[in-house]
This record gives sequence, C-alpha cells and structure tokens, in this order.
Amino acid sequence: MNEKIKKRILNKESEADTCRKAITPKLYNSGWNDEQILQERSFTEITPGKIMVFGRKAKRKKGKRADYILRYSSNYPIAVIEAKSKYKKASEGLQQAKDYAKILELNFAYATNGNEIIEYNFINGVEKKIESFPSPVELWNLEKQEENIQQNSEDILLKPFKNIGKKPRYYQTIAINRVIQKVIEDEKRILLTMATGTGKTTVAFQIIYKLWNNRWNNKKEHRRPKVLFIADRSVLVDDPHAKDFAVFGDARCLVPEEGIVTSREIYFSTYQSLAEYETRKGKFRKFKRDFFDLIVIDECHRGSASDESNWRKILNYFNEAVHLCLTATPLRDDNKDTYKYFGNPVYTYTLKQGIEDGFLAPYVVHRIVPNIDATGWRPQEGQKDVKGEIIPDGTYTTSDFERTLSYLPRTKAVAKHLSNFMSKNGRFDKTIIFCVNQEHANQMRTEINNLNSDLTKDFPDYVVRIVSEEGEIGKGHLSRFMDIDEDVPVIVTTSKLLSTGVDIPTCKNIVIFRIVNSMTEFKQIIGRGTRIRDDKSKLFFSILDYTGSATRNFADKEFDGEPPLITNEEIDDEGTTIEGTYEEKIPDDSDFPEWEEKDDDGLPDGDGEGEEPRRKYYVEEGEVTIIAETVQILDNNGKLKKVLYSHYAKNKITNLFKSQEEFKTAWENLDKRKEIIELLEKQGITIKQLQEVSILIYSVLLLII
Repeated sequence: MNEKIKKRILNKESEADTCRKAITPKLYNSGWNDEQILQERSFTEITPGKIMVFGRKAKRKKGKRADYILRYSSNYPIAVIEAKSKYKKASEGLQQAKDYAKILELNFAYATNGNEIIEYNFINGVEKKIESFPSPVELWNLEKQEENIQQNSEDILLKPFKNIGKKPRYYQTIAINRVIQKVIEDEKRILLTMATGTGKTTVAFQIIYKLWNNRWNNKKEHRRPKVLFIADRSVLVDDPHAKDFAVFGDARCLVPEEGIVTSREIYFSTYQSLAEYETRKGKFRKFKRDFFDLIVIDECHRGSASDESNWRKILNYFNEAVHLCLTATPLRDDNKDTYKYFGNPVYTYTLKQGIEDGFLAPYVVHRIVPNIDATGWRPQEGQKDVKGEIIPDGTYTTSDFERTLSYLPRTKAVAKHLSNFMSKNGRFDKTIIFCVNQEHANQMRTEINNLNSDLTKDFPDYVVRIVSEEGEIGKGHLSRFMDIDEDVPVIVTTSKLLSTGVDIPTCKNIVIFRIVNSMTEFKQIIGRGTRIRDDKSKLFFSILDYTGSATRNFADKEFDGEPPLITNEEIDDEGTTIEGTYEEKIPDDSDFPEWEEKDDDGLPDGDGEGEEPRRKYYVEEGEVTIIAETVQILDNNGKLKKVLYSHYAKNKITNLFKSQEEFKTAWENLDKRKEIIELLEKQGITIKQLQEVSILIYSVLLLII
C-alpha cells in the first residue's frame, strides 16, 4: 500500500477512534478509573441547548457536551478534556476546553489529540504541554490547596448525593458543594441566589441530606442535625415536605399548630405559624435557642432579613444555627436587607444564564394598551356611579383603576382581547391572570367565563379564582392547576397569591393586569412560566402586559433575562386589536409611564388589618379601545431592539446578501438554500414566519433595491 493511500485511510480515523485507542488508555495509565471518567454523551452533557422561539414555534439549539469530564468523586468534577482526532492539532480544542471549564467552574482544562496533551491551569494561569495526564490524587491535592478544603470538609464533600432519579445539573452541583464547604467552615450566614425554576428546593434537599446523612451538627456531637425549613407561604412548606423531602420519612415533620415535637430532625414551618404577635407569644420560643443546627430560609428576600421585620426575631432567637438563605433575586434596592444580613452569595445562577443554557423557558412579551390607560378617564360633571355616588372630578389613570375606580368596560375589553389571543394560540394553554385585588380577580373571572361559555358548559372550572378568600376551595383549584396531567382549571385569576412559590410547569401565559413596579416581584411573576416540559410541548411562554408597568422592567439596565420578542398593540372596547404603526428603537425608561404602585396587598379594598376602607366608585358603562403593535428581538449584541418584523427580516437578509441577484443565485442552488434557511433561523427568522406576515422571500429582497 503506497504512503498516499495509507495516509488517506489514517486521516479518516474519527475523534471517537482517537478517544478509544489513545486518550482513554492514557487516562487509565494515570490512575483514573471508569467511575471517574465520564465520556458517554448522557454523562458529559453540560446544557440541553438554548430554546429558540420562531413565531409560536420553538426548538432547541445544540447543547454543550464535553468529550470527557473527570471527577474525583461521584459528585465532585475536577477537570474537563476536549478531544481532537489524531491528525488534528491538540491546540484546536483548548479554547473549547477552557470554555467548558469556566462554565463548570473547574480549575483544570485539557486538550489532546491522543499524542499531544495541553494543560490549562486556572489556578496559576499557566498553559503548557505535558507528557501524561496528572493522576486523580495530584489534581485533588492542587484543588484542596486552592479551594482551602480541610479534612473535615473533604469527608462530607466527597460523599455521593442522594439518588432521587435525576442527577443534579452542573450549576446545582456547584451550588451544593459551595454551601457544604461554607457550612463545614462554620460560616453562620450563607446566601444562595438562583433564578426561579432552577431547582432551589432540589439544591436545599441535597445540602440537608448530605449534612444529615454524615451526622454534621454545630456541637460536633455524634448525632444527626436538627434542621428548620422555613418560608412565608404554606405551599412553599407543604410541597417540599410532601415531595422532595419524603425520603426522610418519619425524621421530618410539619411544626404542629398546637404543641411542639422535639424528637424529629427536619422541621417545616411558615413564619406566620412561628411568629410573635401582640396577642400571641411566638411559638418559636418553645424551642431552645440552640435546638436547631441549620435553618434554611426559602425566598428569604421577602422580609425575614429586615431589621424591622417581625420575622427577623425568629432568626435572631436561633442565632447559634447556620442560616442558609435561598433567593431568586440578585441585589437591588428592594431586597438590599437580604444582602446586608447574609452577605454576598456563595453562588449565583441567573435567569439569563438559565435561558441561555436551555434550563429555563424563554418568553415572548405582548404589551397591550387600553386607550383608557393611555389617555386616562374623566367623569362627566355630576356623573354618578352604579351605587348612586357622585364621582369626584379628576383624571383617573392606571394606578387608580380597581382601587378608587372600578371601570368594568376596561375589564371587559381586556378579557375579550385575552380570549381572542387564546382562541388563536391555544384555548387550553394554562394561564395566570394577576389582577389588582380579589374583587378585580372575581370580575375578570366572570368576564372570561362568559366569553368562553362554549367551553365552560362542559368544563365549569375552565376559569377559576385563586385568592385567600377562596380558602380550601381555592387550594383544591390550585392543586389541580399545578398538576401537569389535569386539563382544568385552564385559566386562574389571582392578585398576589400566585406570584411566587407555585410550580406550574405547563403554564404558557402570564397575564399582568395590575401595576408591578418591583423588579423583585416582577421576576417572581415571570418565574411562574419559566419551567420547561418538553413532553408537554412547553418550551416557551407568553407575557401579556395590560398596564405597561411590567414591560418597563425590560429597559432596566440590571435586568438579566431579556425576551426574544416583544409586541405592542392597542385594543378597542371590543378587545379587538386596532391597526397601528410600528417603532424601531431600543426601549428605555421614557417609553413607559412611572405608575405609582400604591397599596398592592392582594386584599379587597379596606380588608387590610387596621385599614380604613377606601372610597371606591363603580362604572359599568363606557367605551374602551385597545391601540399598535411593535416587535422587540434580541440583536447580535444581546440588546432588545424594537422593530417591525418585516423590516427586521429585510435587514437581516440584506446583511447576508449584497443584492437580489446574489440571493436568487444562491436560492436556486438546493445546497445553498439549506444553508440560507439555517442562517435565517440563527437570526430568529423562519420561512413560515415570513409567509405568515405576507412577506415572501423574494418580496423581502425587493425592499433591498
């Protein structure tokens, strides 16, 4: 066989062949075993791939998968290897290896073609060629020194996670190990910041299980720790107790309403159940101050860290315990008490990261403006409401509606528009409507029900209200709404009750019909839809904002999870979209009015404790119109750009082809046509989308000339 033919055959050796014949044997020679070497795709998947939204369709991009992940123990990854085929240069894989190592927060990255090995050490920043891979012990000794891992930490860190049927995601592994190390190092206040939907409860479970299973406690006694899991809503306590923590069996318990049980190890309670009030001594005082070794506070940004908070007394009382805070929101003015009390987070995983990795669902935002919100409403001189009360003169705006003025035509118009939207996109898509208060939620429920009577006659619970007034009935509706296998309820109206702590994986529409000025609350609301269910075709969701207050948050420079698409439109009194003009600009705060949030307690007017009833006027007759549509798409720099979709498509195609003739030539070549379609999809454009807005490929290109 001549040398040319021999070389051609050898050059066909695949990357997999190189791994099997050269790389894996070298790892064995360095002391790595099969338990420590992860190579199969299912084990080396880092991310599932970002979800791209095309109109009302979505698909995943290719996920990130390393060729090898080396781990010192089953839950402690330590290095990543990027493999290249035998006749490629090892250096071609180094940047990829470094990128994966940075994502996984590993200190060691390697690139190899089976012959040459290049090491990048993030500890000292040195890149060098090496003859063989370091042994597991060599890497672990370097890791221990860099991360200051002591012997007592090592014993617990290296113990395996509890097998609950799914392996922790890469960022969950990082979070668990970071917290465990801080706990063992006797840190008393620990903060973990992870976006809603990224599995904070799973992380908390694995942390607690490792400490419990390894008999860690504050006093270093030979016993399991006493742990208190605390939150401000019963659903945040009841669900983990019944589901995630069920493996603890009788070691866990809900703190009872009466009496105190001290024989258990994992306790669950709401703040309200333990708190101290003027008329009641705090139940927490029935425990000894040093009873708990660890207190896990879920959604701790909602008051427990504030100096003035009644709930802070609980943390102060159990000051000998380790306080672990779980929050979904990075530092902002409205949650600065949390960061002041707990300090900087030991790990942060943001909404933006979750969407980019493909663990969280992206979303399309529709900004719909009733004309009455744009212009305000003013009563005629001497006009009376339905109760015969004279309505004070003045201009009533968004912040007044459903507080001082209940304007039913506005509610009817929004209900009609939403019903039309769902008729077009999916009448059985689970939907949450956030209303001003419980009364408003009831009005909205009635209007949605009557507009969908063809469905409600067969499905009486097609639309329900879930608020505190509903009591046990509301809890029953919520349980079925959260169940991915239950078709109804489909639509839920609420005020603030469902803004956090409710896991609804199949929720496809978040409707905002009240002012939301708080970025913290806004992110919590968004979190109701960010969970993904591939098996239920839930890959993205829609936010319909009828006040403009939520849309304004996307212009905040600190917002970290921009949507791929925003539409703006105005509707008439029938809820029908009025054809309007489009804008092409990057949004800023000046795009949206600064609505005053006023009291947004989620209660009917005057139902707050010690609160004087607000004077409220009711108007049932009038006209409301809803008015224009714009589109916002992330540009190549990751910034939202508000554009007419046809203009956006034209601009993208213009950038790809210099002339109409160049495009035609390329399009007529079938291979080139496939490349064009792939290029357009990377820009967020599909051929079907262009056709849906009556723009054929050729007609788009005519706009070039």
